Amino acid sequence: MHKCWPERLPPQAALAALASALLAWAPLAHARGYTPQGRCGGYEKVSIASPAGTCVALVADEREGLRAPRRVLEISPGRLWIIDMGSWMPRQGRLLELSLPAQPSANSAQRPQVQVLADKLDRPLALVRGPDALIYIGEASRIWRTHVPAAGQPIQAQAVLDQLPDDGAHPLKEITFGPDGSLYVNIGSLTDRCQDAQGALSHPCPERGAMQFRGAVWRAVLRSPAATGQPPQAPVQQFAPFALGLRNSVALATLPDGPAKGSLWQAENNIDYRDRNEPPEELNELLEGADYGWPYCVGAQRPARGYEQRTRCAATKAPHMLWPAHTAPLHLLATPQASPFQGQLLAAWHGPQGHRVVGFARQKDGKPGGKPIEWLGHWTADGKTRPLGRPTGLALNHAGQLMVVEDYNRSLLMLLPDTANARSPQR
Repeated sequence: MHKCWPERLPPQAALAALASALLAWAPLAHARGYTPQGRCGGYEKVSIASPAGTCVALVADEREGLRAPRRVLEISPGRLWIIDMGSWMPRQGRLLELSLPAQPSANSAQRPQVQVLADKLDRPLALVRGPDALIYIGEASRIWRTHVPAAGQPIQAQAVLDQLPDDGAHPLKEITFGPDGSLYVNIGSLTDRCQDAQGALSHPCPERGAMQFRGAVWRAVLRSPAATGQPPQAPVQQFAPFALGLRNSVALATLPDGPAKGSLWQAENNIDYRDRNEPPEELNELLEGADYGWPYCVGAQRPARGYEQRTRCAATKAPHMLWPAHTAPLHLLATPQASPFQGQLLAAWHGPQGHRVVGFARQKDGKPGGKPIEWLGHWTADGKTRPLGRPTGLALNHAGQLMVVEDYNRSLLMLLPDTANARSPQR
């Protein structure tokens, strides 16, 4: 992510950076929201651009207590879990369960019922269903899992990974599973571009050293829940770096089917230049042992500023795709080929040049490519009905409908057929 958390700086600069970070999140203390414009699938309809034949429904927002929603997952039809980070302050996060109305009315709004399943979570982000049918949650310093309890019953958290690094610019933990059941974990970089307390760029970067391996995706080999029982064993057999040179991998996904089934993908939130168009964000296919260049290289294997005479970028792994600068991809969703999205890799572009949800079609080799397909268009602030929006998390429900959480308006949105104008979406 971009400029979200103060890095290690001198005391005065650290205080200033902290104040800046808190101000950046100050809007969470003020009411924001949409002015509904009619009905969409029994919910309030909001004015966000979407393909012809669809509409965007406002399912939940501040009225349900959402503060900074980051991920959503359907547990069963009508039963959703949401990770709400709360704020960038530690231990403000919650795991929420939303129960949707069984039959949303076409004429009057029915609100979801909300239950807090866990609170005081430390900057939580990841929310993933594992191949063992358990739900995995990623906090800043730990990954844990739980069985899905009966509705209204408490969860039973079991630690998977603990004492993960939770300091610096990029403490959030995103996860995805590989086809063999391995768990891949983001360990974000400590700094923006490996600068020291005086702003000098270090080479070699200590964050890439054998004792740290920050700015990397790690792989955990897990034991099955049954194997951790009697006698007690740790859930993780092995935990080691998988791919290096990745500044902040808060968007990870594994393709579920097709010719590239099982391939692992990462959307890179690149170094924070002040330029509007530099450096580009990246979509990377992650390969074991590969080096993707951070902090020395950006974009198409180009030296990063300050490292021009000190590095060889040709030895790094080139990005699969380049995306516009400052789109800040915060989530990837790999859709099945049999879904209404026909296997597209969806991305939540959160940054100042993002504010949209886009998809990339699978190519002949099964990998994503081509031009972005816009599913939820630019949130354009018109001062009346459509405030800015910053999508943070994506999921499909049992019907293949897209659910989106975004943190600017603290909302859960759903892309639904527009029965008032029933034309098929354009893809």
